[in-house]
Amino acid sequence: MVTASSETPPRRDEARTASGWIWSALALAIAAFVALPVAAVLWMAFHPTENIWPHLIATTLPRYLGNSLALALMTGALAAAVGTGAAWLVAMYRFPGARALEWLLLLPLSVPAFVGAWALVDFLEYAGPVQTGLRAAFGWATARDYWFPDVKTRIGASVVLASALYPYVYLLARSAFREQPGGAYEVARALGSGGPRLFWRVGLPLARPAIAAGTAIVMMEAVADYGVVSYFSVQTLTTGIFTTWLEMRNAGGAAQLACLILGLVLALVAVERISRNRLRHYQSARQPRPVVPSRLTGWRAWAASLACAIPVAAGFGLPVAVMAGHAAADPAAFVAPGLLRALWHTLSTAAGAAALTVTLALVMVYGARLRGRGLPRQLMPVTALGYAAPGAVLAVGLLIPLAALDHRLADGWLALTGTDPGLLLTGTAAAIVMAYVVRFFAIAQGATDAAFGRVSPSLPMAARSLGRTAGGTLRAVYLPLMRGTVGSALLLVFVDCVKELPATLLLRPFNYETLATRAQEQASLEKLNQASPAALLVIAVGLVAVALLARATRRR
Repeated sequence: MVTASSETPPRRDEARTASGWIWSALALAIAAFVALPVAAVLWMAFHPTENIWPHLIATTLPRYLGNSLALALMTGALAAAVGTGAAWLVAMYRFPGARALEWLLLLPLSVPAFVGAWALVDFLEYAGPVQTGLRAAFGWATARDYWFPDVKTRIGASVVLASALYPYVYLLARSAFREQPGGAYEVARALGSGGPRLFWRVGLPLARPAIAAGTAIVMMEAVADYGVVSYFSVQTLTTGIFTTWLEMRNAGGAAQLACLILGLVLALVAVERISRNRLRHYQSARQPRPVVPSRLTGWRAWAASLACAIPVAAGFGLPVAVMAGHAAADPAAFVAPGLLRALWHTLSTAAGAAALTVTLALVMVYGARLRGRGLPRQLMPVTALGYAAPGAVLAVGLLIPLAALDHRLADGWLALTGTDPGLLLTGTAAAIVMAYVVRFFAIAQGATDAAFGRVSPSLPMAARSLGRTAGGTLRAVYLPLMRGTVGSALLLVFVDCVKELPATLLLRPFNYETLATRAQEQASLEKLNQASPAALLVIAVGLVAVALLARATRRR
């Protein structure tokens, strides 16, 4: 049994050594680097060159804010309903295809939301298969002969985003349902609660903290989205950043809108944590009996299968089928100039950013743990702000300072050597990699911190007593035991980098394309045949990562 006293001595001893101070200094430097873009946004917002805030308030800000709030609420509610319902079915019941659907429900994680938006519009538009079939079946000649809902609306955007993001709720809710004690359900059934009442009275209250956490992530992603809302012409705070910065040439106004988004996201995080703190459920010291799934029969079994298959079809099947159809109609698009270069840019930047992110997270978490409850440990929550900040916000906070630094470096090099080196940071993919690192640092930090916590303190103590340094202990003890978690963190960060669009659009150098930006540019011109190869490659890369994650989760 590990006691509190057995955990603290190695940290205090390490902190007194020179090696411990070096690791702590590295942790502080990494925390400062991750927090710098958010600090830059705040500084630019309060020191704009031209204050257009009154103009925004009088004109577009109410529309931006209203659409962002409505989109977040509708997307969160729909994703919570779909994710929680699917998690309840696969965790509590057995029905045809349950084992396969349990993992198929994760597939929408591999599909960027903007690809789902293109597929839905193409499927339901006037020339799409649905309306074409209706006209053929009922003899209608033109659109005046019948009514069909407009897809490009705020509701349509919410449906698309929820179809792509519900797995965040599903994953957390499924784990929560499975970890609940089976005795609670047995008592509830003995008291006459079964079916829907069992869900509302027992399952949902116990899983509510996990569902709230997943819903908060979905709402944050909905607020940060750019690809779907721009394609559906829904004006949100994120589209307002692009308009204010790129069209109005006002970085200060863009930073002010970015601060508003950041405030909304932090409010969502605060509400989610408050809701979790108010709900505390404890298990007995004994190992609780697991929940035994019930077997459904008859129409109920097939209804459960259909209910779980619909989200998979909407979030994965439809986008893949539509994009594959366009790709088959124009196979030459797979050998179009620039596609392989975009694939290389995507893989290289995502792989480099994933490796750098996980490495920095390992160093920071290790340094913070060596200092115990010192300053590095206290700054760890600050570094999670990057994930709360949308890509457009980080682009605002990175581009202006990096551009100023680039010009200073170029001027200094020109004065020393007489040659102009060009833009070393903003003129290359370095700015994109930095944005990815800041944006997804919280994923790697959370995974590595949890992995460090699972290593028994006696193991590093034994290594240090045998003469190992702090770095040697990390390499010889921690990393071998954390290999699975580090690999999962690498995959998660990698697939998120592949799908990231707003930061890439704003920070990429001239004539620099990734698969996401290439697909978005072609789709914005209504050229889905040319956009489909890049979109399918993005999905394929994400699908490999999701499959590896599902396999790792199954082993645990």
